[in-house]
Amino acid sequence: MKQYLTVDEWSIIEEGFHPHYNQISESVFSLGNGRMGQRANFEEAFTGETLQGNYVAGVYYPDKTRVGWWKNGYPEYFAKVLNAANWIGIDVQVDGETLDLNNCQVLDFRRELNMREGWLERTFTAQLASGKQVRVEAKRFTSIVDDEVGAIRYSITPLNFSGTLTLTPYVDADIKNADSNYDEKFWNEILQEAQPTEGYVIAETKKTFFHVCTGQKFFVAQNGQEVNVEATPVERTKYVASTFELPVSENQETVLYKFAANLSSENHPKEDLLENTKQVLAGAVTKGFEQMLQEQAAAWAAKWEESDIKIEGDASAQQGIRFNIFQLNQTYTGEDERLNIGPKGFTGEKYGGTTYWDTEAYCLPFYLATADPQIARNLLVYRYKHLEKAIENAEKLGFTGGAALYPMVTMNGEECHNEWEITFEEIHRNGAIAHAIHDYIRYTGDDSYLAEYGLEVLVGISRFWAQRVNWSSAKNQYVMLGVTGPNEYENNVNNNWYTSTIATWTLEYTLKALQHVQNANSARFQELVHKMNLEVAQETEKWQHVIDHMYYAEDKDLGVFLQQDGFLDKEQTLVKDLDPADRPLNQKWSWDRILRSVFIKQADVLQGIYLFEDRYDLETIRRNYDFYEPRTVHESSLSPCVHSILAAKLGDEERAYEFYLRTARLDLDDYNNDTEDGCHITSMAGTWMSVVQGFGGMRVRDNQLHFNPFIPAGWTSYSFKIRFRGHLLNIKVTKEHVSIENASPEAITLNVFEQPQTIGANAKAEIAHQLV
Repeated sequence: MKQYLTVDEWSIIEEGFHPHYNQISESVFSLGNGRMGQRANFEEAFTGETLQGNYVAGVYYPDKTRVGWWKNGYPEYFAKVLNAANWIGIDVQVDGETLDLNNCQVLDFRRELNMREGWLERTFTAQLASGKQVRVEAKRFTSIVDDEVGAIRYSITPLNFSGTLTLTPYVDADIKNADSNYDEKFWNEILQEAQPTEGYVIAETKKTFFHVCTGQKFFVAQNGQEVNVEATPVERTKYVASTFELPVSENQETVLYKFAANLSSENHPKEDLLENTKQVLAGAVTKGFEQMLQEQAAAWAAKWEESDIKIEGDASAQQGIRFNIFQLNQTYTGEDERLNIGPKGFTGEKYGGTTYWDTEAYCLPFYLATADPQIARNLLVYRYKHLEKAIENAEKLGFTGGAALYPMVTMNGEECHNEWEITFEEIHRNGAIAHAIHDYIRYTGDDSYLAEYGLEVLVGISRFWAQRVNWSSAKNQYVMLGVTGPNEYENNVNNNWYTSTIATWTLEYTLKALQHVQNANSARFQELVHKMNLEVAQETEKWQHVIDHMYYAEDKDLGVFLQQDGFLDKEQTLVKDLDPADRPLNQKWSWDRILRSVFIKQADVLQGIYLFEDRYDLETIRRNYDFYEPRTVHESSLSPCVHSILAAKLGDEERAYEFYLRTARLDLDDYNNDTEDGCHITSMAGTWMSVVQGFGGMRVRDNQLHFNPFIPAGWTSYSFKIRFRGHLLNIKVTKEHVSIENASPEAITLNVFEQPQTIGANAKAEIAHQLV
């Protein structure tokens, strides 16, 4: 754990220069707006440890998979969101000396990510080798109003000299991904155009042929007034710049205002990219930095009004939850159904920046409750539009008849994960996509989604499960062989409890969905039966047979569900007995040793109990929790939030808070020693779940909201807002009571502590805590 950041309720602050933590800070202080994003690299040159990263949503490259040998069905490539043109660059020379914090004495340093208003500011004083000192103040943001634009105010002041300042703002598309499998650059140059105070590069991705035009436009001010500069345009391969000199006096501030834009051929015709980029930049310059900054603050205020969680009495917890919500809102806006949520968002390259099952299992609940229902619907439509590819993926593995296997990793619906045991075995992702349809309809009441899109996806997935199981004569039951569950520290296991459970649940839900569509819209039902070539009686009979005869690994003596067959054959040591020097295991132990150990990256059984908790009584949940928690190392970022929610349900407030804080501050404190690769964006939604579903006890049952809240011991209060079926609710929990405000024109009936409460239109109710 690294705790070098200042605790502040609305900002992430680094006081002092920590070059050995710089790549962690580059991740944590990242900016994004759903359309583009950028790691917190320095504007000026820096030769120290850094991972330069700029990203444009939807633009990717199919990097050829690096494996020793090929297997039938193996993906040919790993799709990667690309490191795109560096648009923030401003080279600085002071009387010929390059400003580079790796080669200067840094006398003071501070950076702040202001989450309330959505900007990053960095200030420092540097002493060059000559002894000359300069003060720099740099503020920038990626606009969520003009989402193809970023803006920078870069101020430099000489403190102990007068001299000459040389500034070179630039755009550099001659970059590469740090995770390139073959050290290949993924961009070709199409066009470059440099003018005295602006410049443009159009680059094309190899193989996928996306075009991105990155442009810059700038002006300079001294003493608060714009000054004319005689800038010399510079062009070289994939690079444009403008360089100019200015005389500067001691304590005189010089400010460079730089505006940059990224326009993609995903959203603009290729032949119009250059002209459209010029128009976008001209509009940004006309607005000016301060107006754009004011618009940014107003837009973020609106986002916080929808999604903020307020915690009183615990600044560390407050900072953690706001950081997570901030990054989620930076990553995905839901306005474009072609886009999804990568595990690292716009903060790094690890995992390729592509779509995983994390979206359906973790992110969907956040967007369901905090945004317009269309945003969550778009996440589902994204998968529907990939259904044909999912069927193709299944066919590559030998499945037939419209069976669909959604990819573990994808950009365009095609499987592109580059680890065999996950590509072929981690098939539980199919169940998460089916459950997301259920979750969306349960929350919104939008049953029409089944007939429009959902049923086709459910049938394709159910066809896969029906073929993926096989009949065991020895057990006289169906078994599920050769799988990997969410716990990736166990590969190629038989009868993983979670995978088998979510498979049969999907079959059950699909049968109900078929019946619902047939009853609600018989014409559409017949249309879908014809479209899917569905043999209704034959196929549903098989699905029911699987449901009725599925084998589940279980130990009746212990009263627990087993991760998989043979789990108890492992040496049953506990995490508390591990030498701290061995953690994290995935960085210290061989893979062979991890696979043979009992230690769990994330508990599959608890994931299943979390999703289907209404099936199990409290004692069953408690036995399984008490068995698996001591064996779980939480080296998956997706793990602590599930443990927090279940601990809250069990009344274990201490552990619920412990796991909440761990998931909330996972990246801020670098719990798993991997934040330098990027922040864990998808698990951040789990932090929100830990508060709302864990501490707040929120569930949807029988078309109504249920709350069973408690308040952590150190908190004075906490509050959150929920959208639910046309209602906007503000829930506040204090030591004494729970207050629910219905800011809607219609009354709502919900349940608090299992007691029905009707709250009138634009009314408020207070319910006393039920102390245990």
